[in-house]
Amino acid sequence: MTIQYLNQTLRILLLFILTFAVLYFGAVVLIPLTFGLVLALLLLPLASWLQAKGLGNGLASALSVVSLIAVVAGIVTLLQYQLTDLLDDLSKIEQRVNELIESTKDYIQQHFGVSHKEQQKIIKEQQAGGMGQAAGMVTTLLGSLAGILVDGVLVLVYTFLFIFYRAHFKKFVLRLFKADDRPTTEKVLDNSGKVIQSYLGGLAMMIVMLWIMYGIGFSIVGVKNAIFFAILCGILELVPFAGNITGTSITVLMSLAQSSDTKIVFGVLIVYGCVQLLQTYVLEPIVVGDRLNINPLFTIIIIVIGEAVWGIAGMILAIPLLGIFKIICDNFEPLHDIGFLIGPPKEKKTDKGNFITKLFKTSK
Repeated sequence: MTIQYLNQTLRILLLFILTFAVLYFGAVVLIPLTFGLVLALLLLPLASWLQAKGLGNGLASALSVVSLIAVVAGIVTLLQYQLTDLLDDLSKIEQRVNELIESTKDYIQQHFGVSHKEQQKIIKEQQAGGMGQAAGMVTTLLGSLAGILVDGVLVLVYTFLFIFYRAHFKKFVLRLFKADDRPTTEKVLDNSGKVIQSYLGGLAMMIVMLWIMYGIGFSIVGVKNAIFFAILCGILELVPFAGNITGTSITVLMSLAQSSDTKIVFGVLIVYGCVQLLQTYVLEPIVVGDRLNINPLFTIIIIVIGEAVWGIAGMILAIPLLGIFKIICDNFEPLHDIGFLIGPPKEKKTDKGNFITKLFKTSK
């Protein structure tokens, strides 16, 4: 019995190792493919609605992808418009940055005894040694941009094909199972699509609300190009945990570069704190809610694993994929225990109170 249990454990461990190896080494192929699948699940209701209005499958699939492109193009156009205003102030920003550099040099000279000439000499030595690295960084950056462009086109193609051939793919998956298991499999497929649509739809609504709140807050505290930074902070929310901190840090640094008024920086931090409170305790429970029904611990774990395997793309895709895995576990008896572990603890219906009372409530 012990040997049998050990063999089963080793098989499971080997399966996990092989899975992560395939995900890691196949990232170039699998990341665009997975993005295409997730976006196809998001656009399925639109494609089905267009078909119900009398359009053919091909035209409905194409228009669904075009609508996605239109939304992205609208956001990029708005960012470009705001970025143009930001570039108009580039000379002022450069002047302000030079002032900050001179202030830093004065501080170093006063507190560490390093003169301006010695500091300039050190900077020139670093610049001379880093010219080769800078050229390499530029080459890497251009290669990365080209890769992103190619991956973007692939994602759109995959999205269209997943929508267009959705019935064919569904039949293929059902054919992999016995006739008795096909109703359960079909239920898993349908629920997976509904959960992804619900989660991503709620996330999109929350991002729009964050744009509004950040835009109003940054405008009140006097941040220049407030709309640009509001949209940037909202879009970066797609990257869990790190995204909002990155967006706020960029806003703080640009505020320092644009103005000598430190009150604006404190204002940005206050806006960030207020928006995060509203997002955590108002927006997420109402707009996003428990749509994926996942334990917060495993949410954090899967995001860390996603970043380790696929980088930022893995962080974005981790939560929806874990939601699909949770549905699979809930509907197949051998995986029920794993689904129970991943899911949140069941609370009694009699539990009442606001988030503060729930936070300090003792568990029984």
